[in-house]
Amino acid sequence: MKKIIIFIFILNVIFSQEEQPYPPLKLVSMPTGGTLPKGTFAFETLLMNEGGVLPSFSLGITDHLTFGVSFGIQEFIGVGSFKKNKSYPEVQMKYRIYEETETRPSIVIGLDTQGRGKYLEDSGLERYEQKALGAYLVLSRNYKLLGNLGFHIGVNKNLFENKDGDDDINLFLGLDREINRSFSLLAEYDFAINDNDSNTYELLKGKGRGYLNVGLRWSATDNLMLEININDMSKNKETYDSTNREIKIIYFENF
Repeated sequence: MKKIIIFIFILNVIFSQEEQPYPPLKLVSMPTGGTLPKGTFAFETLLMNEGGVLPSFSLGITDHLTFGVSFGIQEFIGVGSFKKNKSYPEVQMKYRIYEETETRPSIVIGLDTQGRGKYLEDSGLERYEQKALGAYLVLSRNYKLLGNLGFHIGVNKNLFENKDGDDDINLFLGLDREINRSFSLLAEYDFAINDNDSNTYELLKGKGRGYLNVGLRWSATDNLMLEININDMSKNKETYDSTNREIKIIYFENF
């Protein structure tokens, strides 16, 4: 009996119902139905492969509207000259149309012009290795099941990276699982329907498997979160025979 009581106590500590202090605005890279509370700002820095860094800033304008900008730099860490993705920042905006209820998921519309990986200026296609979402709509539903469990599904259409002739509407989905107040597991799958046509540029060749990404998020303090992500576990890219690891640092504050 004593062992059972101890076991239940341990489960209660591990799977605490207390929510984490930062709303999940996105999973590894895919958006959720979360928005920053009014008067909250967040600085995020993504450390990528080959010394790349992607800083971004987000602001909760209202409880329903979040606006952000990002500016990527390649080969920032290392020797030699670094390269800017573009000469101007990319834009992120999301607006929650409907709040989540017991019978309805939250619904968010948004715009995200920030792609993933390098901006391939020399390809003539004016695009990133992995296209930006562009305009999107996402539905999110959360459940209290030994901690928060969230499901997310969305559609998106890239309106500006279409020189490769692939302008299909895309689909993505994912989930986040709060282990306790400190740790969350993240998983997402991008079908990459708008980025699966073959072309002659080597870095863009895919196998039609989509992108499976997972991550572990740690709330180190009430204002600081650290995250390690493993991207392309499906090994969709022709040029890479392994997964791609990234580290994300998030700092947020009220004003």
